[in-house]
Amino acid sequence: MFKKLTAAVAASSLMLGAASVALADGHKVVDEIKFLIPGGAGGGWDGTARGTGEALTKSGLVGGATYENMSGGGGGKAIAHIIETKDQDTLMVNSTPIVIRSLQGVFPQSFRDLTPIAGTIGDYGAMVVHKGSDIGDMQTLLANYASDPSSIAIGGGSVAGGMDHLIAALVMKNAGANPIEVKYIPYDAGGKAMAGLLSGEIAALTTGFGEAIELARQGEVNILCVTSTERLSAAPDTPTCDEAGSPGTSFVNWRGFFAAPGLDDAKKAQFVEALEKMYDTPEWAAVRDRMGWVEIYNPGDDFVKFLEGQEEEIGALMRELGFL
Repeated sequence: MFKKLTAAVAASSLMLGAASVALADGHKVVDEIKFLIPGGAGGGWDGTARGTGEALTKSGLVGGATYENMSGGGGGKAIAHIIETKDQDTLMVNSTPIVIRSLQGVFPQSFRDLTPIAGTIGDYGAMVVHKGSDIGDMQTLLANYASDPSSIAIGGGSVAGGMDHLIAALVMKNAGANPIEVKYIPYDAGGKAMAGLLSGEIAALTTGFGEAIELARQGEVNILCVTSTERLSAAPDTPTCDEAGSPGTSFVNWRGFFAAPGLDDAKKAQFVEALEKMYDTPEWAAVRDRMGWVEIYNPGDDFVKFLEGQEEEIGALMRELGFL
């Protein structure tokens, strides 16, 4: 489904253009970035913005960073805010849901109403249960679902019909079950969804692997499977969903950054350069490994082409699953 990601990553070696500010490695590229986060604390967007800001500031590529969480409207409130304010120093983090929710009409805008800066990381989906759950493996979850779908409440940090719901439906569809019968419980961001799992409100959780891995290391949760095509080095004992009983399941959620519409070309070039140089810093390596992220770098026009392709692919899948 996401074969275009590989092509987009390969294209990331293209030159950034004459407008790019040619500074030596390690020198400040951007004075300040105001990170706008369209969801609550503890979710994937929050972690991506704060982790990226940590790497950029500690490496000296960015002078300072601030963070604002702005939940509401499935991300639409933050999108409307950046369009209205046109703040040249703001970068809004987003991911696959900006495509999904625009297709659904959750908000009237799309990525075309913003200035796409770059895709920066990929995060595979994960099916997660509480450590003390009676569901010890993916086969048990699938058997329970096949017996009585309504008995398995699966939560996620996005709205009904959103990305986490889509992942759960895709896993069940490929396992031979009816994806429309998924009893999905939406939460405002991944942190609240994880809290719902730990408190017993839900039986299972679909979330980003990067959001689940640290709690798995601490013994709080079990990751039943991941939506990668191969096992991940950060969790080599965790099967892929394909291995665990959902053949062909593959899903990667890109995350990246958008600026205000009409952004000055020189400012855009600075943002792009800072993110590109970040990948070569030990500060970034520390954040990346801690979070279990997959590196991508997909700037400018290549990012736009990738988004257009994903819009077509996800739209087709959502129509197949009955979400459109």
